[in-house]
Order: sequence, then structure tokens, then C-alpha cells
Amino acid sequence: MRDLGRELADALRPGDLVLLTGELGAGKTTLARGVGEGLDVRGAVTSPTFVIARVHPPLGDGPALVHVDAYRLAGGLDEMEDLDLDASLPESVTLVEWGEGRVEELTDDRLHVMIERAVGAEAGPEGGDDVRTVRLLGVGARWSAGDGAERLRRLARWAPSATASRKGDRG
Repeated sequence: MRDLGRELADALRPGDLVLLTGELGAGKTTLARGVGEGLDVRGAVTSPTFVIARVHPPLGDGPALVHVDAYRLAGGLDEMEDLDLDASLPESVTLVEWGEGRVEELTDDRLHVMIERAVGAEAGPEGGDDVRTVRLLGVGARWSAGDGAERLRRLARWAPSATASRKGDRG
């Protein structure tokens, strides 16, 4: 997941919203750590579960990383408004764990990263706890044409089912 995060960082630009979906232990924070390394941001990228959101300023000329963990938030965008994500979105890469159904209204363009971890018989005879399936879904014009679509295609080696949708429904 960390390697995918580093490569994903290369596809991201200021203003991008990334939603990470997956069960507990799927690798969302590990992927976020890789994104932080790829963006070359300050500070260790760890789970912001108890602080809800953490801003990692860039060490160089790249964008800051706003890392949000919406797991403990019950509401949708109303509850997220206190975090002022819309204020930092244009100049940062905003990555939201457990964000599905909560932050889509922030922008028409977003990238959904869905991580499934193999369990039980799916994990194989040796328990293959580290087996993951990743699906990428780019939503909106940013991911369906031009540079964004090309970058999404390059990520297909990690997620062969990477797709883009022109429709940017907000919710």
C-alpha cells in the first residue's frame, strides 16, 4: 500500500480530493503514509483518528497534504464543515479516510480508492493477510480526460479496474 501511495502522489495535484474506503486494517493509513512520502511533506503521516484532521506542510514546492479520518464523525458534510476542508482544498491534496458519503459535495472531481483485504479462505492457505485488491474510480472531468485520465491509466498496474466517470454527482 505504501508503494501505491508513493506512485499515487505523482498523479495528484493541488485541489485533488481523494477518498479512501476499506475496512479496518485494509491499509488506508499505510497508503496515506506513502502519499505523504511521495508529496514530500513534513511530519510522519499517521492516523488522525483522534484529531480528525492533520495538515502536513510541503518540504518543497509541492502541495500540502490534508489527511482526514472521518471514522468517528457520524454526520455528512455538515459535521465536516467545522474542519474547513473547503478552505484548504484548492491549494492542498486532501485525503479522507472513511470519507465516502461524507465529503463528496466538496468538489465535482475526486478520486475514490477502494481497498479490500483478503480474509479467511480468500487469504489463501498461509493466511495471506497482506493480500489486497484495490479499485480506483476517478469522478469528474479531472479524471476522465487529459492529464488526470492518463495518470489514472498509469495506476492501472495497481488496480486493473481503474475507471473514470465524467459525472460529478455531488452526493
